[in-house]
Amino acid sequence: MQNGAIWCILRMIITSFRQQILSLINTPKIETQCKIKLEDGLRRLLDKHAPTTERRVPSGRTSPWYSAISGQLRQAKRDRRRAERRWQKSKLTVDEQIFWTAKEAVAQLVQRAKEDYWSSKIESSASTKGLFSTSNRLLGKSKDSTLPTDIPTEDLSDAFSDFFSSKVQKIREELDSATPTPSSPFTDDVEQTASSFVGFRPVTEHEVKSVITKSAPKTCALDPVPLLVECLDELLPVITSIINSSLLSGTFPSTFKQSIVFPLLKKPSLDPNTLKNYRPVSNLSFLSKITEKLVLSQLSDYLHSHNLFPTTQSAYRAGHSTETALVRVMNDLLRAMDGGNLSILTLLDLSAAFDTIDHQILLDRLHLSFGLSGTALTWFQSYLSDRTQTVSAGNHTSKTSTLSLGVPQGSVLGPVLFILYTKPLSTLISHHSVSSQTFADDTQLRGSCPPDRLDSTIRRVQDCVDDVKRWMTCNKLKLNDDKTEVLLIHPKNKPLPPSVPSSISVGNSDIKLSSSARNLGVTFTDTLSMDKHITNICRSAYTEIRKISSIRHLLSFDATKTLVCSIILSKFDYCNALLTGIPQHLTDKLQKVQNTAARLIFRAKKHDHIQPLMQQLHWLPISSRIIHKTANICFNSFTDPHFPVYLSELLHPYTPSRQLRSSTDSRILSIPRTKTKTTGDRSFSFSAPTLWIQLPHPIRHCKTSSTFKKSLKTHLFKSAYNT
Repeated sequence: MQNGAIWCILRMIITSFRQQILSLINTPKIETQCKIKLEDGLRRLLDKHAPTTERRVPSGRTSPWYSAISGQLRQAKRDRRRAERRWQKSKLTVDEQIFWTAKEAVAQLVQRAKEDYWSSKIESSASTKGLFSTSNRLLGKSKDSTLPTDIPTEDLSDAFSDFFSSKVQKIREELDSATPTPSSPFTDDVEQTASSFVGFRPVTEHEVKSVITKSAPKTCALDPVPLLVECLDELLPVITSIINSSLLSGTFPSTFKQSIVFPLLKKPSLDPNTLKNYRPVSNLSFLSKITEKLVLSQLSDYLHSHNLFPTTQSAYRAGHSTETALVRVMNDLLRAMDGGNLSILTLLDLSAAFDTIDHQILLDRLHLSFGLSGTALTWFQSYLSDRTQTVSAGNHTSKTSTLSLGVPQGSVLGPVLFILYTKPLSTLISHHSVSSQTFADDTQLRGSCPPDRLDSTIRRVQDCVDDVKRWMTCNKLKLNDDKTEVLLIHPKNKPLPPSVPSSISVGNSDIKLSSSARNLGVTFTDTLSMDKHITNICRSAYTEIRKISSIRHLLSFDATKTLVCSIILSKFDYCNALLTGIPQHLTDKLQKVQNTAARLIFRAKKHDHIQPLMQQLHWLPISSRIIHKTANICFNSFTDPHFPVYLSELLHPYTPSRQLRSSTDSRILSIPRTKTKTTGDRSFSFSAPTLWIQLPHPIRHCKTSSTFKKSLKTHLFKSAYNT
C-alpha cells in the first residue's frame, strides 16, 4: 500500500476519533474526570479505532534511505547485472565501459539517496537533541541502554527499584540519627513574609493550548493516547476543565502522580554491573507536566513580583543561567586578585539532593517564608503526597513503590521547589561574611583576604561550611564531604605565604587544595588562567570534528553546517564571557579549531585561506564572539526585567561631575579603576563597561534584543573582516 493511501486512512481514523471525543461526559469530581475522560474514555476510543494487533516483523533491517529509491535502485542494479553479463560474454572494451558506467550509476544513486535522507533529517531537526540522535545513528552508535548482565533480565526492574529506594532510605536514616542541635543562632532561622498567595486563578483554553503547542511532542507509557496534539481542538475543553478543577479544588489527580523510572548509566566508562553507577530518569505523563507548567507560571509571577526568589540562586529562573552565575564568581575572584588578595573557593556537593527533601519542612517553608496558604498550599500538599513509581528495565516493570520523600524527578515544579526549600542557606552563609553562588544543588562559597589574614579566613570558611552542613542535616539534605573541592586562588607570579595549609577540614574530611576543579562545566584553576578550560574545549571540539568528518560524505553543505554550528560552535560559546581579556595565544588555540570546522564544511584543504570561508559562513572570529556575548549581557541589564541582581550590582550608570553632552545618554556605564591588566581588566565589572562604551550609539540604544544582536553582529563582522 502506498504512503498516500496509508495517510488517507489514518486521517479518516483520526477524524472519527475526534468526533467521538466530543461524546465524553462531564463529571464534577476531578478524580472521576481523569478516570473517565482520559483513562477509560480515550483508551476505549483508541481501542475502537486503532485496536492492538500482532504483526510479524522481518528479521532483516532495511536502511532508512532505501524506500525513497527502491524502484530506481532495483532497475539500476538490473541494468548493471545485464551490462556485466554482456561484457563477460563478449569481452569487448565498449561493453566493459558500459558496465563500469552502469556500476557508477548505482553507486551515485545510493550516495545521493543517503545524502538526501540524512541531510533532510538534520535540517528538519527541531532541537539539538534531535541533531545528536541523528548524528549518533549516522556514526553507528547503539541507542540501546546499557544494563547489568549479571542479574537475570526478569529481576532487573525490581533490583533497580529496591536499590533506588534503599539508597534514599539509607541517607534519610543517617540524617535522622545525626540530626544535631543547632550551634549557630542562624541555623534554624526562618524568614517570614507578609506576602500572601491564597489560590490559583482559572486558566483559559488559550493558555492551555499555548503551553501544549510550545511543549516538546513527547509521550509516555502513562499517557492515555498518543494523539493529543492531533486532536487538541476537540480535547481542549476537557483538558482545561480537568486542570481548572485541580487548581480550584486544591487536588492534584492521583493519575498524574505516577511515574516510570528508567535506569541510566552515569558515564560510559563506569562498570554497568554496579547498580550505584546508574541514575534514575523519571518519565511523567504529558498532561501532568502541562498542569505543572501552568502552576509554575502563576507561582513564578507571584514570587517575582514580591521579590521572593533567592538572590544568589541562578537555576530555573528567566534571565539567570550557569554563565551569569560564573561571571559573578569570576569577577569577584579577579577583583580580589587585582587587589593583591587571596581567595578560598569551596565547591560543595550534595547526595541525592532532590530525593531526600522532607515534605513537611517544604510545606512549612512555602507557608511561612513564601506566603502560600489556602487552596494553593493545599494543592502543593496534594501534589507531594501519595506519589508512586515503577522502574522499567528491559521489557520488565517492577512492582509499584510509594515515594514519601523528595520532589518528583523529571517534573517541572520539582527543581523550583528545591531552590525555595534551600533559600535560607544564602542568609546563613552571609552571616559568616562569606559570599555564595548557587545553581540548583551546586553551592560555591568564596572568601577573600590579604595574605597575612589567610588563617583567619580559612577558619571563617570552615565555620561556614560546618554551619551549612548542620543546616542541611537538620533539613534532611546530605553534604558529601569527600566530593567537596577547594581552590586557593592566588596571583600566578607571586609566592604563597609559608603558612598555607595543604588541606582544609570540611565536615569529617580533610580536603586537599586542588590546582583545578570543574565548576558548572568550566574548569577553574588556582590562578584563573583558563588554559585548562580552553584545552578541554579544543580536545572535545576536535573529537566532534573527527566524528563529523567520518560522515561528511553523507551530508550536504547545509546539513554539515547545521551539525557543526550546533555541536562544535556551541562549545566555543558556552560561558565565553569568562574569556574576556585572556592572552592572545589562548584565543588563537580556539581560533584554530574554528578554522578547522570551517574547512570541514567546505571540504577545503589545510592550507587554504580561511578568511573567505569564514565570511561566506558569516561566522564571527573567537575574539568577536566573546565581545558579542559580553555586550549582550550589558544590553540585558538595561532591558530585561529578570536580569540577575548580582550582576546589575556590578554595572553602574556613568554620572559625570559636571554637565556634559553625554549626560543625557542613559546607556553609558561607569568604568571602575583597576591595578593590573591580567586580572583587574579581565573582571566583568571593568571589561563589560569598557566594551560597551566602544559600541556605536545607535547599537547601544536598540529597543529589542533581536535588533541589538543583529546590529551588533553586523558591526563586529565588518570590523573583523574590514568589509
